[in-house]
Amino acid sequence: GLVAGILFILPSVFILLGLSAIYVTFGTLPWINALFTGLKPAVIAIVILALIKISKKSLLSPFHYFIAVAAFVFIFFLNVPFPLIIIGAILVATSIRHFLPRLFVERNNTSTQNDTNENEYYINSHSVTTNTEFNTLRVCKQIGTGVLLWLTPLTILYLITSDFEFWFKLSAFFTKSAFVTFGGAYAVLPYVAQVSVEQFHWLTNLQMIDGLALGETTPGPLIMVLAFVGFMAGHNHFENSVSMGILGLLLTTFYTFLPCFLFIFVGAPIIEKTQKNSNLKQILSIVTAAVVGVILNLTVYLGKVVLFPNEFSVAGLDVSFLAWTIISFVALYKFKVNTILWIGYSAVFGVVRFYFLY
Repeated sequence: GLVAGILFILPSVFILLGLSAIYVTFGTLPWINALFTGLKPAVIAIVILALIKISKKSLLSPFHYFIAVAAFVFIFFLNVPFPLIIIGAILVATSIRHFLPRLFVERNNTSTQNDTNENEYYINSHSVTTNTEFNTLRVCKQIGTGVLLWLTPLTILYLITSDFEFWFKLSAFFTKSAFVTFGGAYAVLPYVAQVSVEQFHWLTNLQMIDGLALGETTPGPLIMVLAFVGFMAGHNHFENSVSMGILGLLLTTFYTFLPCFLFIFVGAPIIEKTQKNSNLKQILSIVTAAVVGVILNLTVYLGKVVLFPNEFSVAGLDVSFLAWTIISFVALYKFKVNTILWIGYSAVFGVVRFYFLY
């Protein structure tokens, strides 16, 4: 598990570290800035595409649609924190399932099950898993190890740094982000943007979009965009220090993935028992529906920043960005163009736009 997990994220860490250093070092150059600017409308199209894909799989009944809309209203209009929305979705799902179970009746799903012979796979639905019982001693050891690993970097920082408060805030925030990452990066990004941009002021909303674009170019999980946020936090807090940005990126990566590793190691031996638990599946389906509303909030949030860079009005609409957003969506959705390849095309678009329109 450690080998698979660490090697899965390690290439992205170093690639994103290099891209982040280039971003803050040369990002003020006109053509470099134009290059990053061209990525922004493509990012909007990518997020819209993700929203559509997740919606098709998650919104299975009118009640699921209602939960998605409610989640969007709470986070967009009322600024309710993402963790509270997830907790609320769980509580609502538990209550509704008990009192009004008919609301969970799913609409007809046209998708068909994979007819491939299960026996062709080494691990399949017929596999008998052992050691699936809940072992209190084992779980306590795993949690204890996780806590020790969580405390170790903070202890070192407490002894050697003069601004421990900042590093503790960064570590605690990304640990909390990891605990509420239901639905992947697109779900947690609104929460990260809400706190890191608007509350902590670690980076701007435009820099957040640039980070998402950079995250799309790396071979690992998109959640690595949080590492860019950590880099910008350290870089900006310590007066444009690249070395502090690197430290922020490494700490962010560590504290984002440590809880994820802990979840897997604790939960893997017993997860098979939940495969046929209809109660749990129905509750989690409501959580996923709430995540759809949160991702819709991310789409609107990013779209407003990119398409209306100066003011939110018809006059403030950037027509070139709107056009490239539409072109990007059609290319990715209709013609299935490779995402990383399209990011490259969008960078070229940004440079061409800069030299011909400005």
